[in-house]
Amino acid sequence: MPRTALRVRRWAAIAVLGGLLAGCGTTGGGAEPDAEPAAGAKARTSTEVRPIEAATRITDAKGVTVSPEKPPQKIVCLVALCDDILVELGMVPAATNSAVLAHPEFLGKEKAARVPVVPGGFLSPEVEAILSHRPDLVIGLEDTHGKLAPALKGATTFWPVQPGSWQDSVGYLRDLAALTGRTEEGEKAEKTFRERLAKAEEARSDQTSLIIFGSDENFGVAAPETDVAAGLFPKISHYPWKSRGVDGSYSLEEILARDVDVLFVETLSFGAPDGRLSDKLAGNPLWSRIPAVRNGKVIEVDSEVWAKGRGTRSLGVVLGEATAALR
Repeated sequence: MPRTALRVRRWAAIAVLGGLLAGCGTTGGGAEPDAEPAAGAKARTSTEVRPIEAATRITDAKGVTVSPEKPPQKIVCLVALCDDILVELGMVPAATNSAVLAHPEFLGKEKAARVPVVPGGFLSPEVEAILSHRPDLVIGLEDTHGKLAPALKGATTFWPVQPGSWQDSVGYLRDLAALTGRTEEGEKAEKTFRERLAKAEEARSDQTSLIIFGSDENFGVAAPETDVAAGLFPKISHYPWKSRGVDGSYSLEEILARDVDVLFVETLSFGAPDGRLSDKLAGNPLWSRIPAVRNGKVIEVDSEVWAKGRGTRSLGVVLGEATAALR
């Protein structure tokens, strides 16, 4: 897979797509993927939730300390994880640059359309537009939006996040629940996600699954080491795919050799829709020989949720859709 296409997906796996990423991948701090358990093995994820206490100051799992002047109510989201957490807490962003809110499991199209959009796109959100909403807190991706910190300093509080695993996402949920005082909502959201994950683990499928992504016939494989959603898959199916770094990916020949039973496809679009990735790959004669293709088990999924959301609500949607397909 060409370097440019792979960089695009690695950025999407971090937050959103819409251009090329200057850096690549998630930074350290995410948990290493667990070894695959046997099908039908006892759930390994605890469903217990520790109480969340309201706080005016938190230090997240990455060592970032956040201390807004008051419990934040007007929050601007520059990364979809922020939108995800706010919906879980029963809140709506003051402004956003993510499309995940339009998903029916979030606000839905009608309500999402009422949320102001931050101009400038994901890579270059406009500082003046952000501050026009008089936010108590701005949440963005550390390796992309950290450059905005000096311009926001003194006017609002900026919180750079960098999720690398579902555990990181839960940690951010708990931290924002503490800062906003919405502790019960945070505990409920964490409990719901943990129960969904534990249930999926208990019913683990012995089928081989795969998530691929792309905008044209050049595709990539979502690896548990670099993709939060893919990090769930060794827990719920056979997922024999590892990251090959920025310069490597898998060929259709290799995928064919693994006898993939269920194939999830993330079509990444830039502006106007340009057709589904699965339809484009159908022109390759090897595509029709993959068991998932022969058996009608190719599922096009919403990349806004699967690639970008990465919070407990998004990951709950991923689990629901994946386990249904893997039955």
